[in-house]
Amino acid sequence: MKKILIVDDEQDLRDLLDNYLTNEGYEVSKAGDGVEALSLFSKYTYDLVVLDIMIPKIDGFGVCEG
Repeated sequence: MKKILIVDDEQDLRDLLDNYLTNEGYEVSKAGDGVEALSLFSKYTYDLVVLDIMIPKIDGFGVCEG
């Protein structure tokens, strides 16, 4: 099963994407800020990351560098 990480500070958007992707058969993880995203990166491997640039704590660019 393909794994996708959704990183966005808007809970409603994370939940909407999660519902669509889960219904299509993907395994979905979600993070609300850059710190949480980097923590998940260190534990798991993802096939795709949907990353918002304007997120709290560490922005999307910082997540990419991290």
